[in-house]
Amino acid sequence: MKILILGGTRFIGRHLVNSARAHGHDVALFNRGQTNPDLFRRLKTIRGDRERDFGKISGQWDAVIDTCGYLPRIVRLSAEALKDKVGRYIFISSVSVYASFSRMGINESHPLGKLQDETVEEITGATYGPLKALCEKTVQDIYGPNSLIIRPGLVVGPHDPTDRFTYWPLRIAQGGDVLTPDKPSAMTQFIDARDLADFIVRLADNNVSGVFNATGQPLTLNTVFETCKRASQSKAVFQWAPVEFLEKHNVQPWSDMPAWLPETGENAGVAHVDISKALQAGLTFTPLAQTIQDIYNWTSERPAEYELKAGLKPEREKELLELLRVQ
Repeated sequence: MKILILGGTRFIGRHLVNSARAHGHDVALFNRGQTNPDLFRRLKTIRGDRERDFGKISGQWDAVIDTCGYLPRIVRLSAEALKDKVGRYIFISSVSVYASFSRMGINESHPLGKLQDETVEEITGATYGPLKALCEKTVQDIYGPNSLIIRPGLVVGPHDPTDRFTYWPLRIAQGGDVLTPDKPSAMTQFIDARDLADFIVRLADNNVSGVFNATGQPLTLNTVFETCKRASQSKAVFQWAPVEFLEKHNVQPWSDMPAWLPETGENAGVAHVDISKALQAGLTFTPLAQTIQDIYNWTSERPAEYELKAGLKPEREKELLELLRVQ
């Protein structure tokens, strides 16, 4: 099968390339060459901007995988430009498209978020999901039954540029008292990028269409943290900070405390997304311990001075631990 990947050199994209090649497919890339331009030197790579350079693409492709579509106007340009060149348009969206996570078990039929002004192109926490929903609709309008929409949640693993999960294995490996959010039974839900890539390639292999939630099985934070602890043979001690304490001291979920949101109100079901459809279609999971070990191996190659983009700074964590002890 011939696959064209829009992007393909950052995080999910690079794992998609590896998965597609492992399955014996002919892969080409279309990107601007700004991120890891020498990563896949032997692959055919078409340099261009997706707003104006699709005319550079020639030939026929069985499928295109769009890893970097965020604005419906831009996605429409690519979808229309490739209409006569590709057989199937695979769009990587997000579970953020859903209007609310106030209940558990959201499946693919749950209402999507909407914008009052659909011409908005500023991507913020409030507009990201609805914009992705409009991108989905654009692809479906143009490709109909030849469209495939994938909705991941938090994606983790080697080469994650956001550090939204990486913080925990590295912090726990350091040992000592570790500030952890809420309580041991609090839930999180994420997927290894390699599992996501394999799932997408498998669906492409089988000419599957439709919409799929594609995140991991819900896990307790304690399960995740204890697995990190075993993997690094750490002597870390988890200091669980109640939600009220975190709120009082302005500790932000998701950024200061990565991979976690309080399971209340609009976020009650955020770690309980229904993935039964994807499981029936063949979604499988790398063991958590393996994902964590592979993250260790990857981060060991980073420069010593690298600073994580998520999680608490050491001084801030120390301050909060002292406040928690006093409380």
